[in-house]
Amino acid sequence: MPGPEAPEAPGAVAGAAGEPRKVARVVLLDPRDRILLMHGCEPDDPDDDWWFTPGGGLEGSETREEAALRELAEETGITEVELGPVIWRRICSFPFDGRRWHQDEWYFLARTAQTAAAPRALTELERRSVTGLRWWTSAELSSARETVYPTKLAGLLRTLLDEGPPSTPVVLAPEIV
Repeated sequence: MPGPEAPEAPGAVAGAAGEPRKVARVVLLDPRDRILLMHGCEPDDPDDDWWFTPGGGLEGSETREEAALRELAEETGITEVELGPVIWRRICSFPFDGRRWHQDEWYFLARTAQTAAAPRALTELERRSVTGLRWWTSAELSSARETVYPTKLAGLLRTLLDEGPPSTPVVLAPEIV
């Protein structure tokens, strides 16, 4: 589950002509290189839970950069951000809230010194499924027993911290759940 930010309109699962939904996600790091993740669950089953990066679908004619910053502000309240490059891309498909979602996700690297986080404009679906936010160190993420999306996030983050952002976005293996 990449995240419960999905739109609620029945036809909003995929783009035009069956194209995957365009999504912008944010790998947000603080001055201590901790990553901010959201905790979510299946709305009718709180035991089916996972952690994921902030982000969501593009609205109207906005760019992925605009969507990344808007979603970050709505989901975390964090607005003091230095948005960097797209570091990863992936296609994913997953069941959530009784539907199947197909997404084309771009992950932006971002930095902030603003570590106080609280959602400020969640959708109705997000209010039913987002249960918290947490800053994670790389070591905590590597030893986590919880489900985290993308599934290889701990290793991806360690590589990012060790080597810096890639010169071109790394295409991650598709995740089909």
